[in-house]
Amino acid sequence: FRGLFAQPTPWVLSVKVELSLLEKEKDLDGLSPNGKASPFADCRPNGALGHGSEDDSSLLPLNLKTRDYVEACVCHIKDLENGQMREVDLGSGRALLIKEHGEFFAMGHKCPHYGAPLVKGVLSKGHVRCPWHGACFNVATGDIEDFPGLDSLPVFQVTLPCWSCLVSHSLLNQALQTQKRSKPMARCSSVIHSNTVVAISAGPAALVCAETLRQEGFTDRIVMCTMDRHPPYDRPKLSKSLESTAEQLRLRSVDFLQDHDIELLTEMEVTVDVKTRTVTFEDGLKMEYRKLFIATGSKPKPMNYKGNEVKNVFHLQTPEDANSIARLANNKNAVIVGTSFVGMEVAAALTDKAHSVSVIGIESLPFKKALGEKVGKVIMKLFEANRVKFYMLNEVSEMIGHHGQLKEVVLKSGKVLRADVCVIGAGSVPASGFLKQSGIHLDSKGFITVNKMMQTNVEGVFAGGDVVTFPFPQRNNKKVNIPHWQMAHVHGRVAALSMMGRASEAKTVPYFWSAMFGKTIRYAGYGDGFDDVIIQGDLDELRFVAFYTRSEEVVAVASMNYDPIVSRVVEVLGSGKTIKKRDVETGDISWLIDKGSH
Repeated sequence: FRGLFAQPTPWVLSVKVELSLLEKEKDLDGLSPNGKASPFADCRPNGALGHGSEDDSSLLPLNLKTRDYVEACVCHIKDLENGQMREVDLGSGRALLIKEHGEFFAMGHKCPHYGAPLVKGVLSKGHVRCPWHGACFNVATGDIEDFPGLDSLPVFQVTLPCWSCLVSHSLLNQALQTQKRSKPMARCSSVIHSNTVVAISAGPAALVCAETLRQEGFTDRIVMCTMDRHPPYDRPKLSKSLESTAEQLRLRSVDFLQDHDIELLTEMEVTVDVKTRTVTFEDGLKMEYRKLFIATGSKPKPMNYKGNEVKNVFHLQTPEDANSIARLANNKNAVIVGTSFVGMEVAAALTDKAHSVSVIGIESLPFKKALGEKVGKVIMKLFEANRVKFYMLNEVSEMIGHHGQLKEVVLKSGKVLRADVCVIGAGSVPASGFLKQSGIHLDSKGFITVNKMMQTNVEGVFAGGDVVTFPFPQRNNKKVNIPHWQMAHVHGRVAALSMMGRASEAKTVPYFWSAMFGKTIRYAGYGDGFDDVIIQGDLDELRFVAFYTRSEEVVAVASMNYDPIVSRVVEVLGSGKTIKKRDVETGDISWLIDKGSH
């Protein structure tokens, strides 16, 4: 390793910290940021594509002088072999140095989603996949290629040998400290607004759809409308971090949306008229659209019990709900109804706050249907070791209150549980009721049906996220519903590209995670209908990988303390290859474990 300004020796790698967007400026008139002609060019009545916001962190000045740079020599050329990654120190921060097929690359070392160390991820075919949640980044450009997350990574130039590797002090600090960048986006330049896109939602699908449109050069109006009171926020954290505020959970600020001409209307309920291509808000305002994207998600499944007027009973849907649950459970008795991932995460989060935590479930084990009996048993043991009591094969009969406040939960078995706060996490149904008379097709369960490009049966209307069923390539295009946070991101991008006239489809491998007691379950694939589970590792030590098979093929995988194996399986399945049951039964899965990082 060499210090800043040190004279490098021959064959020493040096990193020029310079974001990849720092290139000779191109004439972008009528072009998307990727240099391709905008598909909307012929239908835009007002001017050419605008550049992204001037204060966008991904756009850099083009007149930097030599004296504004410093150099950093990081390692000897022989220190890295093909297929290896290493974190390197650049003085003001760290970067990820990569060697693949004889070429060197350098990029941000932390995943912009939750900050996972990418050096522990999977390097394959020109991209790095996050070991925690599966986000994927191009090693040459830093662009995000698979989700979850909204931001891309800064990339740095590697020179060999290093004689004049330069970097701006301010940009070095900015790139290395934030470890993320936003792609450049177009601005709204139209006046007539003949091509307005309306997104009903402010969740990840709608947000990715809006940002993708801007990234791809869409210059007309974009409006997101939501019944929520907050700008887009990280909903999966609600059940894991009950005391977090909407501000702490936000995905994009109001200023960010305004800077990129993405309008946000909160606390707005709408109706849709597909014949006139209008949405009508509850205050009577009508808005015409050229394209409509519906991503309204799900709502809690109704439950039948006596005493539904009793207070302190929650369906966890908002930050305010989460904050109230945490406050009311403090040194009190908490009851969780349902063993969904949300319900179990809430139970885990309350164990260090509540006097007692009780969980009621209709199955014999938590997660039995999703993760199988063996995994369900060890998860249940983990909860019981943390003072959680289970009442399985049971349902709620009545909520009893005193002066309107919850005091007891009565089970159908006759058991009475003391309860000061109750959280219902017993599943959900699609939030599509407002579309029943719209002409947009819903299946028998209320899901919006879409094709592989996220189009509904109505021209100009697209949908995505938890509210849809879509053709899933890994199951021969069977229509499925996959209510994962990551999948909603994918749907938003596919819908935006389809709106822009570019054929695209959701080919990603589903990826899901759940966190409890400092342990994380990672899950990838589509395991519905699995007929066997092959366990490798040690279940009792909570260090294992579970392969879910259907016939003789692995269709999904779950792990705990076995990173980055789930991301490695995603790479295999995502390449179109299959993993046979016999391949994972032997006990030797070393071929699936990436050893190329150090």
